Amino acid sequence: MRWVVAGVVLCAAGLAPETRRASVARGHAPTTLSRFMLERTRDDPESRDLEALIASVQMACKTISALVLRAGLEELTGLQGETNVQGEEQKKLDVIANQVLKDALRYTGRLGVVASEEEALPLLVDEALDSRYVAVFDPLDGSSNIDASIATGTIFGIFRQTEECRLNYRSDEKDVLDANATKCLLNTLQPGDSLVAAGYCMYSSSTILVLTFGDGVHGFTLDSAVNEFVLTHPRMRIPDRGKIYSCNEANEPLWDAPVRDYVRDLKLGRGQTATRYSSRYVGSMVADVHRTLLHGGLWFYPADTTHPSGKIRLLYEAAPMSFIVEQAGGRSSTGTRSILSIHPTTVHQRVAVFLGSKDDVAELESYFLPTIVAPPPTTSFAR
Repeated sequence: MRWVVAGVVLCAAGLAPETRRASVARGHAPTTLSRFMLERTRDDPESRDLEALIASVQMACKTISALVLRAGLEELTGLQGETNVQGEEQKKLDVIANQVLKDALRYTGRLGVVASEEEALPLLVDEALDSRYVAVFDPLDGSSNIDASIATGTIFGIFRQTEECRLNYRSDEKDVLDANATKCLLNTLQPGDSLVAAGYCMYSSSTILVLTFGDGVHGFTLDSAVNEFVLTHPRMRIPDRGKIYSCNEANEPLWDAPVRDYVRDLKLGRGQTATRYSSRYVGSMVADVHRTLLHGGLWFYPADTTHPSGKIRLLYEAAPMSFIVEQAGGRSSTGTRSILSIHPTTVHQRVAVFLGSKDDVAELESYFLPTIVAPPPTTSFAR
């Protein structure tokens, strides 16, 4: 299908085929994610296993993108009729996306353990031949938006597995884990600063996969004409300051005083920049953080009286997104400490999250300083 707009012929994939061929002929062949990973492997042969994992992730994201696109036609909207380990009602696509990711990752032979928002415990990947990595993911963030065709996304992180972790089952009872397998499960509980890769895939007007390997952030857009992710946002950098804050302000009465004071000052232009900030909130972490990454400002989901520890899951939501934002020059915080420094004690541990431009997050942290009470001075008595 083609359209003529201002004298330019467009097709369903964007540029007309002849325009694409001319672009390639001029030496502008796009960099696909597959090519990008091959070049990384050439420069760093040790990353070959990571290349296989990312290939599986992009395959899963393409599948989920197609499912989201056809959700209304294939009757994939609505509730599954079950709740997950968080006590949340599962959408049909939650369950399907979770299975797609598990199936894509488990047969790479590079993973020992996967942990998902939709699973009560980490899962051992017994097909792994020489497992070196652990994968964590939220298969479909913002799935409550599916019925309204609002942006959703997948979040994932990859940790290195410790050398002593080996997957062995008792030969007489496959479902019983031995001591080494238990160590594999504990491998999942690593702080964000131990991530070797992280990313998110946003399913919206276009499907965008954003990745970091600890040396910068790159964005790839799915070209539906060739079903390939193409590099469209190389070396992404978040502005040091923004003019937008993103949060669910309906929870404002439940927030701690520092957060209420900070948002009040942003709206009134009484912050460090003396500029009134605007509010933008989609309700999907992936969509809101993606906008923040491009335009600056900050996204946050603070602790409140209902969720005193916070609501965002540390291991597979907060840590990977914090890693991405910090690799793009931004900052992450709970209000009092870096999210990447927190060592999780449970798979589904929750945490307060503030992500975004480094100066904006630093200003937010300054509101928490008066609440940090110093210990009383010791009293000594001279004899």
